[in-house]
Amino acid sequence: MGVTLLTGPVASGKSSLAVRMGTEHGGLVTVVATAEAGDEEMRVRIARHREDRPASWTVVEEPLDLPGAIAGADPDALVIVDCLTLWVTNLLLADRDLAAATERAVAAARDRAAPVVVVTNEVGWGIVPTNDLARAYRETLGRVNRAFADVAERVLLVVAGRALPLEAP
Repeated sequence: MGVTLLTGPVASGKSSLAVRMGTEHGGLVTVVATAEAGDEEMRVRIARHREDRPASWTVVEEPLDLPGAIAGADPDALVIVDCLTLWVTNLLLADRDLAAATERAVAAARDRAAPVVVVTNEVGWGIVPTNDLARAYRETLGRVNRAFADVAERVLLVVAGRALPLEAP
């Protein structure tokens, strides 16, 4: 199955689809969770995601070293990365080299024998942000999403719980 990229707006059903894909895989599943519970809203969101996943799945909470988490997963496990959006936020706030980290993460996903399902958001459809950090985030996430899409066998746009396949131009 290779790499599958699930993209779309917030709360559109991407993570639910990733869980369904993991369940249908029938084998080992490792979830790489990039979120950090920095406030109550995020704690609730993380708890909801935990409840939605089978308890038997391996969960690796890794906010920064996504390449290492992907590469370190059991070679036979389907890996779900949830999500690139928060990973990019974490790296920007930690002032890390996003281009190099993205190259390593893309290579780790592409080089796995077992499937990888990557969840991300599309954030560039709205107005242009008025501050530098928000603009940098929007642009950076767009580049990271494209890098993963370039190696993905399948890219699905998920909106309102429905998935639409996206074709390369």
